[in-house]
Amino acid sequence: MKTRVFVVGAGPVGLTLAMDLALRGISVTVVETRAAGEPPSVKCNHVSSRSMEIFRRLGLAQKLRDAGLPADYPNDCSYRTTATGIELSRIPIPCRRDRYTATGGPDTEWPTAEPPHRINQIYMEPVLFAHAADIDGLQILNRTAFEDFSEGHDGIVATVRNLDTGTALQIHADFIVGCDGARSLVRKAIDANLQGTPIIQRVQSTYIHAPGLLALMDQPAWMTLSLNPRRCGTVVAIDGREKWLIHNHLNREDETFESVDRDTSIRAILGVGPDFEYEVLSKEDWVGRRLVADRFRKGRAFICGDAAHLWMPYAGYGMNAGIADATNLAWLLAAYLEGWADIAILDAYEAERLPITEQVSRFAMDMAGKVLSQRRTVPDEIEQPGPEGDAVRKQVGQAAYDLNVQQYCCAGLNFGYFYDRSPIIAYDGAEQPGFTMADFTPSSTPGCRLPFAKLADGRPVYDALGPGYTLVRYDPDVAVAPLTDAMRSNGVPFDIVDIPPAQPPSGHKLILARTDQHVAWRGDALPDDPAHLVDKLLGRSFNLSLG
Repeated sequence: MKTRVFVVGAGPVGLTLAMDLALRGISVTVVETRAAGEPPSVKCNHVSSRSMEIFRRLGLAQKLRDAGLPADYPNDCSYRTTATGIELSRIPIPCRRDRYTATGGPDTEWPTAEPPHRINQIYMEPVLFAHAADIDGLQILNRTAFEDFSEGHDGIVATVRNLDTGTALQIHADFIVGCDGARSLVRKAIDANLQGTPIIQRVQSTYIHAPGLLALMDQPAWMTLSLNPRRCGTVVAIDGREKWLIHNHLNREDETFESVDRDTSIRAILGVGPDFEYEVLSKEDWVGRRLVADRFRKGRAFICGDAAHLWMPYAGYGMNAGIADATNLAWLLAAYLEGWADIAILDAYEAERLPITEQVSRFAMDMAGKVLSQRRTVPDEIEQPGPEGDAVRKQVGQAAYDLNVQQYCCAGLNFGYFYDRSPIIAYDGAEQPGFTMADFTPSSTPGCRLPFAKLADGRPVYDALGPGYTLVRYDPDVAVAPLTDAMRSNGVPFDIVDIPPAQPPSGHKLILARTDQHVAWRGDALPDDPAHLVDKLLGRSFNLSLG
């Protein structure tokens, strides 16, 4: 079997990569060990705004919006003594019915046409899979396991095996990408090593069916976090009716998945007695880590998502970081395979994604430490009736809100990150503005995300970005023909978009944006030698060894 790109793993990261490539005209084959339609585990519960922007470009944002929790189910985060106990504080987050129109809360008025979406992976993946199945040039081989690959001067040959028949098959491709999770065989094959902190916290997770729980909650929430001296935990609404995921945070180093009684912990987190009935659907225990691979690539092989990095899922940024990997790599591979960029452009993937992955993982680790400390110091008086208990609850509730609003309403992680070491970005000496998990400053500094703006017809500027480079022009009188000629003479997909009269970001009249929304160059006029700029953007100003 021949294909241009071979992808190992059909989770959200692998499917995003495959769809992005196929929609650019690149043939893709994906192998997945699960059967078609077999649900994933109930791991991820949040799709970030940046991911939703990607899915908008791929044509499936609305399909995802229509799936998940009931349209009017509160997406709030509620802090309580137990899931059915006294509420300490609440972070308001719009339900999906109000997602585009809500204002005035910490998770509203995002600088985007696609705010975040709360949806569990068991509802998300079928939407991605169905959309992918309708794209020409994209083939998914289910019940098929990747075994190994070899690399030659012009491509790779991978061996896969059908798990039902035992039949082996060879796949010939230009490139292989491992989106095969924490135990990635592709990562091992390219001798990439995970480095960092192997254990931050163990979490005993249980997926349950509990039809009677919703009625015991006076005001339900997407995520309910229990804070009490006995057992702290998190209850995530999966279907908004009767299915729930319960995270029992094992806060002491001596606690293990086996040593802590699961049923007792679940009842302590929920705040229910021995007569409360529920059914365990699956056990989803996991270990929080901060591990980043020391390389994301070797020759014609790449890794994305959990294959490249693992960390505590604070701000929901495990899966979403992998989706960002996928869209970054997709356009770079397409640029080379379509023939308008040098193979050296592929060096940008590791140069861009590895440093920001390292940085974001430390954000998550810092948040993990603070949340762990909060859980370990819940006052004994938190459930005490009367004024003393009220004062404790007010203090703990406010502290929980202040600490966690930054991860559940994380504009900084979505819009603030930038690439400052890329070989294909024309930096101008300006420093990119810093960002936190919660806050950022919009900037047109090269490497940053193109600031949000609307076109004359009301569309977001991101809808107008083409598959290659787009020149965003804030002054239609600025001459741009030399750059247009230089781009198109090299076969580069190139578009020009005029923004209605407005103060241009950072005062520059011209901003050159990549298809992934990051700024590649800016200025008030074209450089004296546009061809030199184009060479840099296409990877021709530096050398690459595939070895």
